[in-house]
Amino acid sequence: MSGALEDKRTATRLRILAEIAERQPAVSQGEIAEAVGVTSQAVSEYIRGLVEDELVEKEGRSRYRVTKEGVDWLFREVRALQRFADHVTDDVLESVNEDAAIATGDVSAGETVTLSLRDGLLHAEPGEEGPAVGVATTDAEAGEDVSVTGFEGVIEMEPGAVSVLQIHPARLGGSSETDLDAFAERCAEADIVVASGVEAVVACRKEDVEVATWFAPGEVAADAAARGLDAVVVASTDTSGRVTDALRDAGVVFEVTEP
Repeated sequence: MSGALEDKRTATRLRILAEIAERQPAVSQGEIAEAVGVTSQAVSEYIRGLVEDELVEKEGRSRYRVTKEGVDWLFREVRALQRFADHVTDDVLESVNEDAAIATGDVSAGETVTLSLRDGLLHAEPGEEGPAVGVATTDAEAGEDVSVTGFEGVIEMEPGAVSVLQIHPARLGGSSETDLDAFAERCAEADIVVASGVEAVVACRKEDVEVATWFAPGEVAADAAARGLDAVVVASTDTSGRVTDALRDAGVVFEVTEP
């Protein structure tokens, strides 16, 4: 668990360090005090401690910078907070949340439904026949959206796989230097294809590969995998780093290959 959740001092250190990172190098202790809700004297003491711990370095009067160690510490704490937030959202609040599903048959409000994921979308089937169930809160005909709450059980789902399919950047030949037959074959095996970079979009268009999006492809692929879909991210070697960073941040296992 994040130290920021265990004691107030760590939580205050985190907030002050984040404020320094946002305002550096010219840092106003008074502005930080107002933002964090402590006194200027307290901010001064906290900054002194951050400097002693080599999380911040002082460059001059009222001039500070967060060190690499400070950035790493911030990342660890924020990621721990994010994991806790995800746990509360997904495991604690899910049972009292309402969510939308596609009705597979006619459903009446108050009726128990069996829940499943198909094509990455939540589906609700009338009746209590599966390991995951909920209660419909609206009426819906087959194929319509229905609101569901009171979730119980676990939806059976295997996480999807993500492959990052690299192609040459335009300056090295781009899509023209790609084995398009092998490329199309790899894309055909995926449930969803996203693209990163112009070269990737052009390669997909040459082979009539349907691209779901070329915006935030790493995040989209990670979300698809979390919903049980196999995803291919077509990316030029110039942009693949941003894609893999997003996948790592999401905790997604992936492979990087060339067609």
